Amino acid sequence: MDVSGGSGQPRSGNEEPAEHPAGPTAPTTGPTDHTGPEPREPSAPRAAGPDPDNPGDATDRPALPHPAQPTKDTPGTHADADAEAPARDSQGAGISEATGSTDSGSPADATSDGAEPGTTTGHPGATDSTLPEDAPGPGAGTTSDPHPQHRSPAHSGIAKGEPPQPRPKEPGGGILMGRPFGVPVYVAPSWFLVAALITWVFGGQLDRVLPELGAARYLVSLFFAVAFYASVLVHELAHTVAAIRFRLPVRRIQLQFFGGVSEIEKEAETPGREFILAFVGPLLSLVLAGLFYLAMKPVDPGTVTGVLLAGLMISNLIVAIFNLLPGLPLDGGRMLRAVVWKITGKPMSGTIAAAWVGRALAVAVLIGLPLLNQSGALGGDSTDTTGMDTVTDALLAAILAAIIWTGAGNSLRMARLREHLPELRARTLTRRAVPVQTDTPLSEALRRANAAGARALVVVDAHGNPLSLVRESAIVGVPEHRRPWVPVSGLAHDLTDGMRVSAELAGEELLDVLRATPATEYLVVEETGEIYGVLSAADVERAFVKAMARPAS
Repeated sequence: MDVSGGSGQPRSGNEEPAEHPAGPTAPTTGPTDHTGPEPREPSAPRAAGPDPDNPGDATDRPALPHPAQPTKDTPGTHADADAEAPARDSQGAGISEATGSTDSGSPADATSDGAEPGTTTGHPGATDSTLPEDAPGPGAGTTSDPHPQHRSPAHSGIAKGEPPQPRPKEPGGGILMGRPFGVPVYVAPSWFLVAALITWVFGGQLDRVLPELGAARYLVSLFFAVAFYASVLVHELAHTVAAIRFRLPVRRIQLQFFGGVSEIEKEAETPGREFILAFVGPLLSLVLAGLFYLAMKPVDPGTVTGVLLAGLMISNLIVAIFNLLPGLPLDGGRMLRAVVWKITGKPMSGTIAAAWVGRALAVAVLIGLPLLNQSGALGGDSTDTTGMDTVTDALLAAILAAIIWTGAGNSLRMARLREHLPELRARTLTRRAVPVQTDTPLSEALRRANAAGARALVVVDAHGNPLSLVRESAIVGVPEHRRPWVPVSGLAHDLTDGMRVSAELAGEELLDVLRATPATEYLVVEETGEIYGVLSAADVERAFVKAMARPAS
């Protein structure tokens, strides 16, 4: 439902508040708020711009999350988008003289129902985390990721990611290893660090079990590290195949320090699919553990092959059990979320419950893991524990607990974002604009904008067809005394197909379109092709940040 309404008619000059001059002025670099809509003259001619009766408020509009902010790029915006975005006065104040923003009212908010954005899963080894990505990251982070990812130790579970991130030709993230099922698989630089650590630790164990190997034990240990991460990759591919089966786009798989991550760009539509998507990873790890166990049967346990098979069986069993723990961002947390979602009918209730259980697990890991190691409950020798061993156990427990705690918090933030994302509506966020021809002096264009209560300029040809958008940053850079001699065409950037967006876009769909063609301003058009106004990426970014900060209902 479109709550903004409006016919897109401009205000006439007599509607402009007295405090805003009619002459040429410099646009503000920040948003401007208004108290409410002004009456509109029935005879006013149709102009480029959103309905004066229900303009969006730029000050409340955050920017697009940075895709993962891994959330990594801000959809359709640059780091300085705020400075470049034209000021917008929904009350008809027009382009202001001030260089800062002026608040004169509260912004208008639009709400609507919509699907939740992407999901991220990971495994601990790996834990789940969002994408800030990239996230957000929402220009903003958002974080926000801000992409859904699956992490595995190897995998900590499916975690909610930031809204879908822009899909570049190559997402990046390390060394490209291949494209199983069409999904790029990357090995992050941090993987080499953990591979070296595994080689060193496992090599020390081999020295006690197979002392005759000598220095060759490290070569065997390196093979174990590679085989273990191949198991992690199978875990991630299980999530990927399930996501593809449910028509959920997967951006990439990344093998990194604490396991693996599958960046799924959408959220499952039902609790049943959410449960399956989370469960298939640990299930595959259990299957692998069983296969390695069967392969051990005919092999002498005192050989290199027997030791490797035993190590892979135990490591896959640990990955499966760890990821089945019922707390976000682990796979078990996603499964718990699905169960609570099914019972309550509210995805947010499931996220809150699973996130707090995840935080409790983080505390339990921080305190309990070192105690279990010292007691010998995990297979160690409690009588042969040195001070260095104790410090190492505490450090590993702290790292793992921090990953789980952070992942749980990210899941809550991403869930809140998904709940409010439908409030981002192009029609509400669009700035009113006036059409001007290419040879129009900047001073005259600004006078017309102020008279009509507009905050953007669209350069059109003699037939009224839009050609380009005048950049606010360029206007600010022109001294006032030179504006009568500078044509608007010299300050405009040409329109491309990706810079024309529909006034009906909202939520995740709007972010997807803006991320596909990064820019500072976009031309907003009606379904009929008629100009509606100009959408600033900075306004969307501010709205995104505001949505992230608002408490969940």
